Amino acid sequence: MSLDELRALIDRHAPPAADAVPAIDGLLLTRSERPTGPRSGIADPVLALVAQGAKRLTLGGRIHDYAAGQYLVVPVGLPVSGQCTRATADRPFLGFGLRLRPARLAALLLESGTGPRTAGPGPGAGGAGRRTDLPPLAVGDASAELLDAAVRMVRLLDRPADIPVLAPMIEREILWRLVTGEQGAVVRQAGLADSRLTQIGRAVRFIREHYTDPLRVADLARLAGMSASPFHRYFRAVTAMTPIQYQKHIRLQEARLRLMSSTDDVADVGYAVGYDSASQFSREYRRQFGRPPGADAVRLRNADDEIRAGQ
Repeated sequence: MSLDELRALIDRHAPPAADAVPAIDGLLLTRSERPTGPRSGIADPVLALVAQGAKRLTLGGRIHDYAAGQYLVVPVGLPVSGQCTRATADRPFLGFGLRLRPARLAALLLESGTGPRTAGPGPGAGGAGRRTDLPPLAVGDASAELLDAAVRMVRLLDRPADIPVLAPMIEREILWRLVTGEQGAVVRQAGLADSRLTQIGRAVRFIREHYTDPLRVADLARLAGMSASPFHRYFRAVTAMTPIQYQKHIRLQEARLRLMSSTDDVADVGYAVGYDSASQFSREYRRQFGRPPGADAVRLRNADDEIRAGQ
């Protein structure tokens, strides 16, 4: 019954033009009446749970499909391509999301004593030692307890006066269900200051914040508290890219956003995101998105116009 109620609540409360729900910080509700094409971007740490329909997330060529009753956890910011694969006007895609905040997860782990070395033998427990082979994101089946907590979170939208008191408590419960669930080992890494995932996360955030600057892998390794060789290996394991490839991906994503939202000259956009050569920018953009920058921008603007016209 929890999944049925969650569907009804999302269908009623999902914002028409955005995912975020301003009334509850960190809550994301999604509704789509049609499948969507792949959209590339940077996924922030998030829990994404499907109430109806199906989605696909692609990271570095690895495909992750998840459908009604399943969830996906992204514990660190990653360059992904996402799309809704199952949705109709009669049965729209309905999704529940919650941003994962490492500080809150860390506080929960500290209080509960749940970590890679101290977790018990229950589902998702870390057990005998710290693992370094964990995937950068994971799909799992939502437990009845997790679904129930998600329902109670969305119900708060009907009782705004309860939100300041109850939303943090329910968020904490959702984190606990994730930590003790089948993908708990992946989730816990996001809240552990010395986990490999958190170390790589520091480097990922630095690249995202300084993507226009020249990149020195040795500096990133020091920031992560690792030597260059293992840093390079773990970075690739988490992001499916080398640090240089990741920076290039960020630059091209930012360029695409700028081209969609403005009429700036293509060469100027390339320089603005860190490229020294207009020809190199155009070449790499086409390799990434399949079209030259100008042509891709026109196609994307026309597609957005068609969507708005149909609303």
